[in-house]
Formats: sequence, C-alpha cells, structure tokens
Amino acid sequence: MSKLEIPHVGGEGAVISARRLSLWYGKVIGINDITIDIGPGVLGLLGPNGAGKSTFLKVVTGQLRPTTGNVGIFGELIWNNRNVMSRIGFVPEQDAFYEEMTGLQFVSYLTRLQGYSKKEAIELAEIAIDTVNLSDKKNAPIRTYSKGMRQRIKIAQALAHNPDVLFLDEPLAGTDPVGRRHIINLIRGFGEAGKTVIVSSHILHEVEQMTSNILLINKGRIVADGNIYKIRNLIDEHPHSIRIGCGSPRDFAAKLAAFDDVVSIQFSEHGFEVQTSDPDACYNRIPKLAIESGIKLHRMSSMDNNLTAVFDYLVNA
Repeated sequence: MSKLEIPHVGGEGAVISARRLSLWYGKVIGINDITIDIGPGVLGLLGPNGAGKSTFLKVVTGQLRPTTGNVGIFGELIWNNRNVMSRIGFVPEQDAFYEEMTGLQFVSYLTRLQGYSKKEAIELAEIAIDTVNLSDKKNAPIRTYSKGMRQRIKIAQALAHNPDVLFLDEPLAGTDPVGRRHIINLIRGFGEAGKTVIVSSHILHEVEQMTSNILLINKGRIVADGNIYKIRNLIDEHPHSIRIGCGSPRDFAAKLAAFDDVVSIQFSEHGFEVQTSDPDACYNRIPKLAIESGIKLHRMSSMDNNLTAVFDYLVNA
C-alpha cells in the first residue's frame, strides 16, 4: 500500500499510524484490518455501542496486543514501549478507583508511576485537578464523588504528566451540562495547543462541539473518515425525524403538514413525530409556529442526533 492510499485525518504529519490492525476475541472480531494515519488536533472516534471504539483505543494505547498488524506513535511501535507510553494519557470508560483515596492522592499516586518524585507528583496533581475544576474536592474520598466528578478526576490523572497524546473513552458520560461544557472546552483547548487527542463517543452533536475531524467505526471497520460535515450531508439526504410534545398535538400537526419539507407525520400517546427533508428549516419553524399559534411546546427532540441513526444511513444505504 503506497503512502498516498493511506487515509489521513487531523493535522499535518502522522502522530499515530495504524497498519492492517486487527484484533479477535476468539471467533469475535473486535477491530478488523484498520489502516489510518492520525495527525495533531482533536479527532472524534464515533460509532454505536459495540462498534469497536474501546477495542481500538486499547490497542493503540498498548493495553491490548493486536492479533495482526501494528500501531506506532511518533514513529515507534506502542506495544511494551515505556518511552512511548510515557507520552500518552488515557481516560478509560470504566471506573477503576481506590475508593478510599482522595482525588489528590489518586492522581499523585498514578503520576508517581510515571517516574516523578513524590513532591513533583503532588505538584503536578494539584495543577491537573485545578485544570478540571475539582480543587475544592481534592481532599475528599473518591467514594463520595458524583459520576461527573469521577469523570473529571479520571481526566486529571490522564493529563497530570503533560502527555503529547490523549485518549478519552466516553469522557462526557454522566456529566451535568456545566461539567460537560467545561470538559468540551478543555478538550478543544488541548487540540489548539498542538496535542493529539482522540475522543470516543456515540453522540454526534457533542463531538461536533469539539472538532470537525472524525473517524467512524462500525463492526470493527472504518466506514468513514474526515470532515464531519460530509457525514451531515449523508444524513441530510434522508428525512429527519423530530419528536414533538405539545398541547393540541393534532392542531399543531395540521399546521406543520402544510409545509413542503414535511414528508410524514405519525401520532403516538406522547405527541407526534414529523419526518422532514429540511431539518434546519423545520427545527427553526417549530418553536416559532407554536408561539404564533398559541400552542404550548413541551419538548422537541430528534434521535437523528445519535450516531446509531447515522450508521443506519451509512450501513444500510
């Protein structure tokens, strides 16, 4: 395979290089024949649950050895390579804490494993915990932390040693809106500082707030890579479903049905669902039309913002 044939996402230069990367769990395929170069900046690793995102992250961080192929970071193979591993930070999806430790003890302990002295590790841990806005809870036992606080302390331990490459597996899971906004801004800032950041998620609109570069995985294979707006264009070729809850649903549905972009309307016990060929126009119209009609709008949502819907389009088209 020539260099020109290798897909590339992110900034110039290849920080992470995967070649013919596969991993099998017995007869089950985790990831299948992945070849990709990833440059600096933030990359969204997207896919529905079970698509292979976590397996891919574990292989490229050296936690799992691939069945075939190899992966390198900064030109060195990652497997069993302490030099490379010292330059990466990893935020796992699962919680694995020493519950009786305080946040500061936990982060400084893991930072010492990077080779820092106790004093240096504590200083670095203090900075990292402050970066994730958790300084007021640094001396509280982790067992008292909320889900959002646990996510933030995991991020603190990943960045305390100032790594060049960060891997984050579903870092926004369980966070409140304020915490989610802070983490999104933090991740975006890492990319702007020249670091290479891979963030896995199955929620498209959250990734869109961090980056326009994406890698879509389904059934262990890359099904799309590059700019996120190309994926949006694929979605926009299909009708979007918008769920609406409101007062007088049949009256409101009749008003919406008069617009040319409305493809169909289906009623349920909780309201109705509109399928539209122009989601942007329809999203803007619904609250405005409700106000003009004196109809109280309770909720408006779309499952098409979830990556599962995107993959339905990509895989089944």
